[in-house]
Amino acid sequence: MSLPPSEIPSGAMRFNSDSQKLEYWDGSQWVQVHTFSPNLNGGARGVFVPGYAGAVINTINYITISSTGDALDFGDLSVARFCSATSASSTRGVFSGGEGPGNNQPSNVIDYITISSTGNTQDFGDLTQARLYSSGFSSSTRGVIGGGFTPVYVNTIDYITISSIGNAQDFGDLTVAKIRGSGCSSSTRGIFAGGFAPSVSNIIEFITISTLGNSQDFGDLTLPGNNVGACSNSTRGIFGGRETPALVNTIEYITIASIGNAVDFGDMTSPRRGYGAASSSTRGVFSCGIASAPGISNIIDYITILTQGNAVDFGDALVSATDGSALSNAHGGL
Repeated sequence: MSLPPSEIPSGAMRFNSDSQKLEYWDGSQWVQVHTFSPNLNGGARGVFVPGYAGAVINTINYITISSTGDALDFGDLSVARFCSATSASSTRGVFSGGEGPGNNQPSNVIDYITISSTGNTQDFGDLTQARLYSSGFSSSTRGVIGGGFTPVYVNTIDYITISSIGNAQDFGDLTVAKIRGSGCSSSTRGIFAGGFAPSVSNIIEFITISTLGNSQDFGDLTLPGNNVGACSNSTRGIFGGRETPALVNTIEYITIASIGNAVDFGDMTSPRRGYGAASSSTRGVFSCGIASAPGISNIIDYITILTQGNAVDFGDALVSATDGSALSNAHGGL
């Protein structure tokens, strides 16, 4: 016996045995889940900048998301920095801003890579203002960078056109100035979640990526926190770990097309914060971070996005680090 519509939680999933399709409840009706499978030249690839390892490093690692195993060397950033905001199309990955070798030294550098190859980053352009601790996401064409520290908290949202090179342009403003938030997206909607503003935040807000304008309220995380690892497929956004200020292993999810509060998903393999997170249409991957003990980590975890449950060990990054960044050529915005 099925539940009456009023009792079905938004974001619930079901397999329709008549249509043989996976569906989700958007709050008023069952909607078929659509996936996009581009030519990925060897598979969905996650690319990670581990971040800070006692010193700022410029190392870039990569993995094949559908497999398991240790990360491999990709190349180097043009300028060593951590906490960059990331965006990507199916071919190009972009790292924007971040903190350089000096303490609280904001960067305006935007670099890019060709995801299917390996090698060092190349210059893309500059942010509208140098800043660190921003968050980012993208559609297949547009990258978005929100918030950060300049050295004051800002609510600035920038955007770039990923296929071209050039400086970022103004998009609008976040609902509140904040740092250390996280971002994920579908092909139409971008999500900013959590952060520090100026205390730990549980706020989730959204924009429509193809337009310009200010963000709007989406709902709340189950726990406030900063340095949350975020990734998505085309329907579901996943948020793993955080600092509340205690380190926790909570994983939660939202249905991006609807609005509402996050729902519990499961647990990370250990309580950490400062992940780099990347995804394919089926799998989310979280790399590195810092734990209470033994400190900075090289652990890579993964989850299956359409199910609920605890993370599983994937392998190890090349270095132990925290405050990293990540992107993929198969995320939910494509």
